[in-house]
Amino acid sequence: MFTLEIDGTAIAVINGDEATARDLFTCDGFKEDIRTLTVDGKPIWNGTSELKVRAASQDEIEEFDEAIAADQGDGEFEPDPQHADDASDDEGEDEADIVFLVDIDDEDEDQDEA
Repeated sequence: MFTLEIDGTAIAVINGDEATARDLFTCDGFKEDIRTLTVDGKPIWNGTSELKVRAASQDEIEEFDEAIAADQGDGEFEPDPQHADDASDDEGEDEADIVFLVDIDDEDEDQDEA
């Protein structure tokens, strides 16, 4: 697993190999997302800081696993890299999952509370 780090802050973890992580974290669509998504009202990425891709720490891997388990409603996430899961495409290839490690502002939630 690999982590995207911006200005010393771990932003997201992906469960792909390094090439996949670099491709996804540096593609134009993802860059646009992290320029428009906010944390505490500030964009995740300013558009100029280095997007550093590095091996994920054990804590980051555990946070990823917990988030995937919660999303799937299973309680415990046990990755099995040998088998494609239900989220794979028609050709049987696994899709990479990305979990944000920062609390992204939720505009819908703010509107619901108003």
